[in-house]
Amino acid sequence: MDASASDDGPKMRRWIAWLARLPTGAKLFLILSAALLPLALIALFAARQTTQAADAELVSRTRSAANESTHALDIELAGDMTALRVALNALDADGHDTPSCARAQGVFAEQLAMGARFTIADRAGQVRCGSAAKIDLPVEIPDRAGAIAANIAPEEGLVLAMAAPSGKLTAKAVFPKAMLAQIARPNGFMPPYAATLIHDGQRLTLQDLPSMTPFDRTESVALPLGINGLSFEITLRSVPISSALIVAMLLPILMWAAAAGIGWFVVDRLLIRPLRELRTLVAGYQPGSVLDIGLARSMPAQEIRELGETFRTITGTVAAHEAGLAEGLVRQTKLTREVHHRVKNNLQVISSLINFHARGARSIEATVAYASIQRRVDALAVVHRNHFAELEETRGLSLRSVIGDLASNIRANAPETAGLSIVLDLDSYLSTQDVATAVAFLLTEIVELAMMVQSDAALRISLKPEIDDAEPTDRRAVLRISSPALIDGEQLRTELSERYGRVIEGLSRQLRSKLHHDPLVGAYEIVIATTGRD
Repeated sequence: MDASASDDGPKMRRWIAWLARLPTGAKLFLILSAALLPLALIALFAARQTTQAADAELVSRTRSAANESTHALDIELAGDMTALRVALNALDADGHDTPSCARAQGVFAEQLAMGARFTIADRAGQVRCGSAAKIDLPVEIPDRAGAIAANIAPEEGLVLAMAAPSGKLTAKAVFPKAMLAQIARPNGFMPPYAATLIHDGQRLTLQDLPSMTPFDRTESVALPLGINGLSFEITLRSVPISSALIVAMLLPILMWAAAAGIGWFVVDRLLIRPLRELRTLVAGYQPGSVLDIGLARSMPAQEIRELGETFRTITGTVAAHEAGLAEGLVRQTKLTREVHHRVKNNLQVISSLINFHARGARSIEATVAYASIQRRVDALAVVHRNHFAELEETRGLSLRSVIGDLASNIRANAPETAGLSIVLDLDSYLSTQDVATAVAFLLTEIVELAMMVQSDAALRISLKPEIDDAEPTDRRAVLRISSPALIDGEQLRTELSERYGRVIEGLSRQLRSKLHHDPLVGAYEIVIATTGRD
């Protein structure tokens, strides 16, 4: 596959993605612009062709006038210089050839009357024929016999010079600007023009155009004369850049822009803007209410009004369904509260029955067993009671409240002869019901373990934030239970191996964390997951 073809695919997809991100109004404007642009270009091309045709006709007229003027100047200057060359050669051969000088003066008679003059002089400057006044126009005399040198004096006119075959005599002729302008004037009707003689970059203006404005245009044609690099240029004024021409050139572009702009404006007013207003109306919709389409009814497009009616119908249906759901939720909430209330009462009844049977027990072992069962039921009741209290806010259970209530129940249910003491140092944390239940049972087991080892055990329960990367975190907390009764000893190991160890390990797995025991200090520590601060 060609590499260029493979590169075109991603480029095309990028262009399509870019167009897709544009607003609908911008897309419409681009489409209308692309569709109408060829028509505008065709009209612009036609107007340009008309202007070019007029310019071509003017160039043709200018070239015809230039040919006529150049031909007239060629004939006049060539004839005069031929007569001057004949006289120069005759005087070079015979210095007393008066008839040759007379013939040259006869040829120059008409030109002399128009201000032209000529002179034939030797190297010493002595005039042999022609004007006695010295011609002070600089011109370089050619070394080759018969060659004509030319020079332009902007204020004087044109000067031509040649040398005799022997080089002893030279001839000069000066043609004034007015004379040259008259000779170069074309015959017949001629619009205002400018005529200029050009030689080696120097220009002699024979005829000036009237005053020009910045919007005037000209056409020039330059043709060479047959004398030593001379050329003649004629300039005619073409059709000026008038307001009509500007309108003719700009009208197609203006029509193209106006058509695209009007198309976009109409669609924007009738379609895009009403849709945008309807979108704002729908975006402000509040659940449970019916959409107010008073604004939609005043929109100009019938289809958008019908769409607004459809939205109103849908929101009415949604509002009816939400009302039904809200009623069902109220019923469900009442039922849930009733269930929680009955569970709480049942747990209290069970705790009271256990307490009643414990009082009637005939042995200390039975009383201890009843108390142990009652502590576990109370632990579950504490969690359930706090869960029911937090049910309305659904933020989670307050571990501080759960552990506080649990400690109070344990102290209340402890034997009267036991000197059990529990000190609490708890930060406010929230947790799920599963975590709170496991924590309650874990504390109950560890407190009872301490009581089995030492009846008057003194315990300290703390709940502090976990330090993670030198910063405390609100998502995990460290639960710590410490007591001298939990220091490693024979009785502690016996109780753990026979009764409490497996239960405590199972509860720590339920909390998905490792339970650490410090045998020297007598402390259990575990990291628990929380839902945040209370």
